[in-house]
Amino acid sequence: MYDERLTVPRSWWLLAVACGLSLALILLRFDAVAALIGLVVGVVAGAAALSNYGSARIRVVQGSLVAGQARIPVSALGAAQPLTPSEAVAWRGVKADPRAFMLLRSYVPTALRVEVSDPQDPTPYLYLSTRSPQRLAEALAEARQGAGR
Repeated sequence: MYDERLTVPRSWWLLAVACGLSLALILLRFDAVAALIGLVVGVVAGAAALSNYGSARIRVVQGSLVAGQARIPVSALGAAQPLTPSEAVAWRGVKADPRAFMLLRSYVPTALRVEVSDPQDPTPYLYLSTRSPQRLAEALAEARQGAGR
């Protein structure tokens, strides 16, 4: 079993504070109470947006790969290739296929590229940003072996 949540870096949480401060400065023109309300609302809205963006998960459970909103049976997947940071940049840039499924988070430097072996699926491969590409590849191989029994 494999489970990873692609949370945003800690430094990004300063963006939520910046949202609150910006809204507070805009509302300061009216009065201090409005500015305080704007600060709270801005921080909460920014934090909610960051939490939502960082809630993407990659899981290998019950013979399926669940990546974000996608659920793919491991039997429909082929070879998995862990990507180094430089290879990951190439595969999300010049080597990218527009038909590929990409769970992309720019703040995660490494990734896993998984071939799709299902002839009915037009998706050539999955590009999954992951902090542990080797562990994810191993979990997929284990799940494939378990499904083959």
